[in-house]
Amino acid sequence: MRDFEDKVLLFFVGVVSVAALWVAAPFAGAILWAIVAGILFVPLNRRIHARIPSWPNASALTTLLIIIAIVILPAVAIGSLLVDQAITTYARLQRDPLDVGLALQSLWDGLPASARGALDQMGLVDLAAVQERLSSFIESGLSLVAQQALSVGQGAFTFVVAIGVMLYLTFFLLRDGEELLHAIGERVPMKPRQRRELFEKFATVVRATIKGSIVVAIVQGVIGGTVFWALGIEAALLWGVVMGFLSLLPAVGTGLVWIPVAIFLFASGNYGDGLILVLCGIFIIGMVDNVLRPILVGKDTRMPDWVVLVSTLGGISVMGINGFIVGPVIAAMFIASWDIFGKARSGAL
Repeated sequence: MRDFEDKVLLFFVGVVSVAALWVAAPFAGAILWAIVAGILFVPLNRRIHARIPSWPNASALTTLLIIIAIVILPAVAIGSLLVDQAITTYARLQRDPLDVGLALQSLWDGLPASARGALDQMGLVDLAAVQERLSSFIESGLSLVAQQALSVGQGAFTFVVAIGVMLYLTFFLLRDGEELLHAIGERVPMKPRQRRELFEKFATVVRATIKGSIVVAIVQGVIGGTVFWALGIEAALLWGVVMGFLSLLPAVGTGLVWIPVAIFLFASGNYGDGLILVLCGIFIIGMVDNVLRPILVGKDTRMPDWVVLVSTLGGISVMGINGFIVGPVIAAMFIASWDIFGKARSGAL
């Protein structure tokens, strides 16, 4: 009888847990970013709380105000400018499309005879087909960016509500996070050492993902946008943000933006600007990842590039923009859980 009651209780807990996830699903993104903010800023909150130990609410509120000042307000300001620039750029290109054919013809005419002969042998001389594909790619890409920007602008109320929920949850995670973590840990059916290592690995992975991916993306986006602005390329902020997002993808990254732009500059006869962009892309933008990521992440938490690429793309396809975080974190937790399982099987944990 006791076994039957335990099974009923376990079934009830499972059903209620699924129902709770279903109810919270509309705010999954807000909950995710609240957890991320809580993990990232808990050391700062601890330092503030150490100065005013009798006022946990005040320390959590102070940390929350710092988050708003250094993260939320700049992100909202940049997002507003990005929406305006994306819509304006798309509208202008609709009125005055890029002459891809002229650019390709100029690029073809500027190639050495040997290069043209090699392309001819490979069957890559059908400029009309290349023009059609490039035009379609550019138009569809810019249309997607503009549509997404417009949808963000139209969903301003939903965005404000999500930000409010995220900040509200962050406050309580900062104030009561340790007690909540302890309460969850007591209910997870794992050995204490396994549970502790898994929780520590989760926090480490989140910090590493943010520092090693988001910070590098911001730096590369800022540098790329600044180079575009200095060269007089229109919509520099838009392209900088796009480069920042694409930098989260290993191997390809920012080159998906600056390489086509450099080719277009060469094709347009702007050889000096094209050369500057190529040099900056290779030796400045491209080197940021190789220099900063090992410093910010460290060797212990870095995953192979192919794992980051697959998990990031998979996360984006499943969860949209939140997949930039969720995908790599799930991949890292998958690796960590199997590592813990292996240690447990060998008796080391």
